[in-house]
Amino acid sequence: MNIGNAAKLSGVTTKMIRHYESLELIRSRRLSNGYRDYEASDVARLRFIRHARSLAFPLEDVRKLLALWADHNRASADVRGIALAHVEALEAKAQAMQAMARSLRHLAAHCCGDSRPDCPILDELEKTL
Repeated sequence: MNIGNAAKLSGVTTKMIRHYESLELIRSRRLSNGYRDYEASDVARLRFIRHARSLAFPLEDVRKLLALWADHNRASADVRGIALAHVEALEAKAQAMQAMARSLRHLAAHCCGDSRPDCPILDELEKTL
């Protein structure tokens, strides 16, 4: 099938399919006319990538998960380890974002929000870290 059909069936845009090919996450075959050709297994691989990315797995983890998915002699512990490491990273990011929200909420609470030019939010942003 052509790239357009693979995109429709997988839910991955043609641009992203080309990008995944450039990263060697997927390989297409070329027909004699130079067009890319995909099989059902390629669409399944694209769906796998799309789902992993929707869970915010970094591309390097997606690469590892693809390799494990293809390896029927894999240890599920390897997959679990990647998933749990990703959970830890997501939780750390969530905590950092909550801290940022608390900081901004605090700054907004101390801003009069009137017609005066004084603004603690801008004063804080002006500071160097």
